[in-house]
Amino acid sequence: MDKPQDNNGSTLGARSTAAEVVRGIDLSGQLALVTGGYSGLGLETTRALAGAGARVVVPARRREAAEAALAGIDGVEVDELDLSDLASIRGFAERFLNSGRALDIVLNNAGIMACPETRVGPGWEAQFAVNHLGHYALVNLLWTAIARAGAARVVAVSSGVSPASSMRWDDPHFTHGYDKWQAYGQAKEANRLFAARLDVLGRDVGVRAFSVHPGYILTPLQRHLATAEMVAAGWIDEHGNQTNAEFKTPAQGAATQVWAATSPQLAQVGGVYCMDCAIVDPIALNPGSGTGVRTADDDADDAVRLWALSAELTGIDAFAAQTGAGC
Repeated sequence: MDKPQDNNGSTLGARSTAAEVVRGIDLSGQLALVTGGYSGLGLETTRALAGAGARVVVPARRREAAEAALAGIDGVEVDELDLSDLASIRGFAERFLNSGRALDIVLNNAGIMACPETRVGPGWEAQFAVNHLGHYALVNLLWTAIARAGAARVVAVSSGVSPASSMRWDDPHFTHGYDKWQAYGQAKEANRLFAARLDVLGRDVGVRAFSVHPGYILTPLQRHLATAEMVAAGWIDEHGNQTNAEFKTPAQGAATQVWAATSPQLAQVGGVYCMDCAIVDPIALNPGSGTGVRTADDDADDAVRLWALSAELTGIDAFAAQTGAGC
């Protein structure tokens, strides 16, 4: 969909690559963190940021696989992190904070999609836990390092906005009636709402947050989908060859999140949803909801509500004094 969107004067678009986004941008001296930065869009993101001069930290659940995938890319370091495990998140955050470094860019890129019903931690639904709660906890635990940078950006990788992308407030962990696509949609909506709320909470110290829809790309994210399901969806043929002309390459799919993390044109912007290297109005893309037409106020209220729920579930909130939640 081409409209409504605002590319802030950029000449970039749907087919731009991550490398094209950072062309002419010098990230020397900046430190970035990319979850899942060793596979799919994350790997392309790491390549682009490191190629522009940034040092990139890649926390990974599969450390050996990450080190192998990132071999040969200068300026990258790997550490261990399991986003489904709060103890692992706390351990990574403690190690990072002990280094005394500031974080200029945080890219919440890692995720799972349409997996069978899976429970992690205290019985949390896995997609909501990994895609949202793990990243929520990570950013809050690293907040002092993010705020110290002075003008940091946090980017949450969301997905397309659709009727399935809604919060299931009465049962966010799908204890009844699990549906893998509804659960994925909720997790991606949570990513979008997280960025909107973080931007409000963090902008006084110069931190801006963005959510992005990378487009549709064949990556390891589809590992839980059967070939027959993807054939039926018109994504691939029976031999695994891509058949949908709208799909992007991984390098193109990574472009919008790299744009949100680095573009000088977004220096005075935040809390927005981006697609195809442009700012897009998510309400205009999907005006309907289960209760009627959505408004910006509905979005803001849901963002506050989600933050409070996330703080309650994880016991973590770097902004407890502002939100009234515990930490």
